[in-house]
Amino acid sequence: MRHPLDIVAMFAALWLLASMMLDALTPKELTAIMIGVAIGPAIVITAVFYYLRCPRTDFAVMFAALWLISDIAIAFVSPTQLPLFLIVLGFLPALLIGTVLRWQRFQRRDERLPAPSVKRG
Repeated sequence: MRHPLDIVAMFAALWLLASMMLDALTPKELTAIMIGVAIGPAIVITAVFYYLRCPRTDFAVMFAALWLISDIAIAFVSPTQLPLFLIVLGFLPALLIGTVLRWQRFQRRDERLPAPSVKRG
């Protein structure tokens, strides 16, 4: 069973790690504190859904949406324009998850469609 303190420790460590990594990638005017404030709500919402044992697909879609929202929040907080690769980095999880979901749907297409029958008249 997932203990709530373990979840808090895990997501706090992920929040700190993400803040420091993004601080290294962003312009010097954008500090780790500003980044931490921008991504904090997304981390908390992700932790709550993890605690509630959200299904894997739903959790992945929710994570991609929150990551994109966090990227937009960082762009709003930033005093300077963000580099293009950081904007692309915000769209990357949504693109990957969308691609995987589309591929899974394509693979299961044969299971959903009945085989055509030949009518003899």
